[in-house]
Amino acid sequence: MKRLLLILAFFSTIGLFAQQDYTVDGTTYSLKTEIDGKLTLLWNVIDGEYRYFSKKGSDIRELKNTRVDGDYQEEYKAVLMDQTSDYDPLEDKKVKLTLPSLRRFYIDYNRAMDPSFDIEEEKVVLKTRLGGFVGMTNYPFIPNPDNTLLPQFGIDFEMIDEARLKRHSLLFQFRQIFASSDYDVNSSQFSLNYRFKFVHSEKVDVFINTKIADYVYISPDIEDPDNNPNTAETFSNSGGEFQAPFAFGLGADIALGNGYITLGYYDILALNLNDNGEFAMDFVVGYKFNL
Repeated sequence: MKRLLLILAFFSTIGLFAQQDYTVDGTTYSLKTEIDGKLTLLWNVIDGEYRYFSKKGSDIRELKNTRVDGDYQEEYKAVLMDQTSDYDPLEDKKVKLTLPSLRRFYIDYNRAMDPSFDIEEEKVVLKTRLGGFVGMTNYPFIPNPDNTLLPQFGIDFEMIDEARLKRHSLLFQFRQIFASSDYDVNSSQFSLNYRFKFVHSEKVDVFINTKIADYVYISPDIEDPDNNPNTAETFSNSGGEFQAPFAFGLGADIALGNGYITLGYYDILALNLNDNGEFAMDFVVGYKFNL
């Protein structure tokens, strides 16, 4: 019994040190310490929103980046410039109001100001995003005699290392394509995708999407397009297969609230799949949340 009480006391003590109450502008917050030094970085998720605070001596201020008429005010930069006036100009640092970017800045500052400052740097800061989308596609990798557009919806789960690989991400996607009155084909698809963000900023990311591997299940009920009885079965029986299409598309994530509006134009070109001769039309729009 005594051993159990000691274990409980130990974990309770850890919990107490993990976060602490601070009063900022008359409001008390329970905050986690990310970097502890001459300049201390505090943060927590409050009411579903990431909130960051900077402490130097007894001076504690919130780091904000409010949006007015569509433009970000970047008030946090003024706070950091004031608290680090003895350091290199902030304009040279390109600090963003994200935990990985702030962490890098605070480590650099504390190392410059205190030779005894030491901290084990994180090698990976994994962030995840979950979202959904709707759109239309002519899915050009199966026969589509009239080039009919079909409705689709899907779910994305994205993983990003914001410490070292901010421009890169892996994405798992489920997509369901629905039959229409003009073209009776349903398809369920699970895919692994890689994204490279050749434009990366706080407001917008523009990326190339590469579909590396997928599993496609098709339920068709369409007439044989070449009237060849030897191929009719191909287009009337349901079935699935694994593929490595290496299909390329373009997309953009636009910051809005606690997430992003996402736009995509996918399957423009596939290196390992034969198309039906039609120009690819695969457009989606959706929204994804930061988890």
